[in-house]
Amino acid sequence: MDSATSKPQPERPRGGPASRARTDLTSGPVMRTLVMFSLPTLLSNVLQSLNGSVNAVWVGRLIGEDALAATANANIVMFLVFASVFGFGMAATVKVGQNFGAGNIDAARRAFGSAVGFCFILAMVVAISGYIFAPQLLRAMATPGHAYGLALIYLRVIFIAMPFSMLSVMLAMGLRGSGDSRTPLLFMALSVGIDIVFNPLLIRGWGPFPQMGIAGSALSTALAGIVGFMGTAIHVYAKDLPLRLRGREWRYLIPHPDELKYIVGKGLPMGAQMFILSAAGIILISLVNREGLLATAAYGATAQLWGYLQMPAMAISAAVSAMAAQAIGARLPRRLSEITRAGIIANVGMTGLLTVLLLAFDKPALVLFLGPDSPAVPLARHIQFMASWGFVLFGVTIVLFGTMRAGGVVIAPLIVLGIAMYPGRLGFYYLAQPYLGADALWLAMPVGSIIATSLAIVAYRMPGWRRTLHGIDPDEAAEDSCADGEPAGRMSPSL
Repeated sequence: MDSATSKPQPERPRGGPASRARTDLTSGPVMRTLVMFSLPTLLSNVLQSLNGSVNAVWVGRLIGEDALAATANANIVMFLVFASVFGFGMAATVKVGQNFGAGNIDAARRAFGSAVGFCFILAMVVAISGYIFAPQLLRAMATPGHAYGLALIYLRVIFIAMPFSMLSVMLAMGLRGSGDSRTPLLFMALSVGIDIVFNPLLIRGWGPFPQMGIAGSALSTALAGIVGFMGTAIHVYAKDLPLRLRGREWRYLIPHPDELKYIVGKGLPMGAQMFILSAAGIILISLVNREGLLATAAYGATAQLWGYLQMPAMAISAAVSAMAAQAIGARLPRRLSEITRAGIIANVGMTGLLTVLLLAFDKPALVLFLGPDSPAVPLARHIQFMASWGFVLFGVTIVLFGTMRAGGVVIAPLIVLGIAMYPGRLGFYYLAQPYLGADALWLAMPVGSIIATSLAIVAYRMPGWRRTLHGIDPDEAAEDSCADGEPAGRMSPSL
């Protein structure tokens, strides 16, 4: 069968029209589909952040500051581990989305199975190695002696449960690639609820539960992840969702070389993007620390609010990737530009609104972290006004990256982030600091966003990557990249 003239009919999931509507992202109004698909992902991100905040409160209040410092050190290790899984998960999301958009459900299951099998093997290796070498990891991070023992206990329990945690992440991202963002939200809520309830019970040993201290906090988080994964898997089979594997399909869990080549080849650069951002954040904190304790406290409170400010853009970018991947698989290049344009508009609207609200009500929010009489509050407000607007621009950047990622473009975003975060942001700081003082540090963040957005627009508008899209005719893609403003939509949004 000639793939240029026809495409296979999709194998429709069972469960009625509502179930089918959640999986097909290639039809219907683009903006409405994007918003409805991204909202569950946004809520999942909010729940996850709230879970971390509540657990920090439990640990800090019930055990003490040493335990809180221990979990902070352990969480740095876990963030770096999950950053790599994020890259592989996004690669799987793209591959699943492309196959799903093409109507080839068997290929989508094969790609998903390879990703799950590979990540499970990786998770087992990391879990065993992490458990054994946890002391060396903590010493390399210069974990303070009073927190070292607690961090070791916490980290080792988390490593034991890591295979289930990684599988849960992969399952959620695979479901989003198939067009279902509601199921991951449902079981994220279940997991968060279990963790919040059982954390204090296992820490203090209330009722029939044993008193386990910081090990109880780690065990609660681990159990919540296991229950979340098992609940999601049971739901997938109970509802007969498209990515379930049956019979001979179980062999798809053995990673196929072709699928593995794509997942690793694309996943490593995607994970590297997370490393670049996290490393830039560490450098930024070190520069803030040089400004003194007041600046560190003010920045810490501001960063807490910025975490929520970034969530809409992250959710919209993930939705853009899933929708664009399905559009590429369905050979709908003109819809691709509509998806990108809708993503940019949604990001500017949602992130812009949150920024305005944050700046209007920043003092009450900052007081929650710093206290009403803290001298750091005025400085934190100053930092907010200097830098918060840059997140609107950075949201545009990651939306463009979302579309490019769906087309298999991963090196250009990596280069853009590297330039923007290091010679861009740091270069501005070192040049401006003699004249602006600490304000050079706060302004360096939006300056980095300006550089990243400008370079991302240039990379996105280059026609070469579109011509390599699977199943899209090069002449049609080139025509779309040069045309603008047609009702059907074109490849480049009006920026």
